[in-house]
Amino acid sequence: MASTTPMAGKADRAAGSLPRLLSPLLLNLRSVIAPVVGVLGFLLLWTIAAQNINTSLGQFPNAGHVLQQFGTLYQEHATEREKEQAFYERQEKRNADRVAMNPSYVPKIRAYTGKETFLDQIGTSLITVMSGFLLAALIAIPLGIAVGLSKTLNAAINPIIQIFKPVSPLAWLPLVTMVVSALYATPDPVIPKALLNSMITVTLCCLWPMVINTAVGVASIDNDLNNVSKVLRLPPLKHIQKIVLPASIPMIFTGMRLSLGVAWMVLIAAEMLAQNPGLGKFVWDEFQNGSSQSLSRIMAAVFVIGFIGFLLDRSMLQLQKLVSWDKTSL
Repeated sequence: MASTTPMAGKADRAAGSLPRLLSPLLLNLRSVIAPVVGVLGFLLLWTIAAQNINTSLGQFPNAGHVLQQFGTLYQEHATEREKEQAFYERQEKRNADRVAMNPSYVPKIRAYTGKETFLDQIGTSLITVMSGFLLAALIAIPLGIAVGLSKTLNAAINPIIQIFKPVSPLAWLPLVTMVVSALYATPDPVIPKALLNSMITVTLCCLWPMVINTAVGVASIDNDLNNVSKVLRLPPLKHIQKIVLPASIPMIFTGMRLSLGVAWMVLIAAEMLAQNPGLGKFVWDEFQNGSSQSLSRIMAAVFVIGFIGFLLDRSMLQLQKLVSWDKTSL
């Protein structure tokens, strides 16, 4: 009887350790299975809804139709790039022939004016949103730090922030368009006016979340850290560099993530409203086109817009992890 006790104890310990070994595995399986089930459920509901929705342009597209359009859009992009290459090759040949006939002739290269493809418009929207976002960050973060450090400046700036913060960014678009047209009157602009209009609109919508979150982050710094700075007699700029910025980075990046998400949504709407180049214009053009493929092309654009928005948010989070000193808080 006594000889079987050690074996029974080992069996009990093995049985007790089995749940501990299986628990991480079950958690990993759940983290994989749950999203898959959610996506499959969404696709099922989408398919059922698509079969029962008929519009003036035909039946609402299902996932297969949208997937097919991705291939079509890429093929259109490849075809357009071939046309562009052939256009420049013809120019080079024509210029070479003219130079051979007249050595004093100065060759001229005309820019290709073909239509923007879906991939081109993705690139245009990304350039616009990041330009406006970075311009807003250059203005908002220093202003937020100054507001957070100075109660007097906070009292002076706060009414302005509270008045303009609730204003829809699209309300600024007509004003921005008129101001840019008045001040940026040049026959050969370095930056196209349409892109500049969208960029400034994005900047205006990015300012307020960044200013507010930066100011709150700076104002809520632990008094112990400020006391250390006083004991060390750090100059103002060194105080900001060594104390203020590291301590307020989480709130600064919270404002930046909020601003970037709002900026991406506002940009698409602004491109639709003002017919500026980009994904918003692509969606509006397809809606106006009214072909049998328009709905599936619009749905393809919707998925791309959502996926890019997700990637922008994840990229900002990774950047925060890279520069933040407190990795455990992320």
